[in-house]
Amino acid sequence: MFARTKHAITSHFRSLISDEKGATAVEYGLIVGLIAVVLVVAVTTLTGGLTNIFGDIAAVLNGTNPTLPTP
Repeated sequence: MFARTKHAITSHFRSLISDEKGATAVEYGLIVGLIAVVLVVAVTTLTGGLTNIFGDIAAVLNGTNPTLPTP
């Protein structure tokens, strides 16, 4: 009886060690985290440039841009 229980426990631990589902989930989690970091950095970097571009467009539309010749 003890030998059968020992065999069941041993085979259960071997199946846990060879199971890679948890490792795959962790890898996907790391990939998603890395993508999130890249997106945050990209948005933070582009925010200042986009603000300047839209400010220039607004100035042109309002006619207050001193760099354009007046008609």
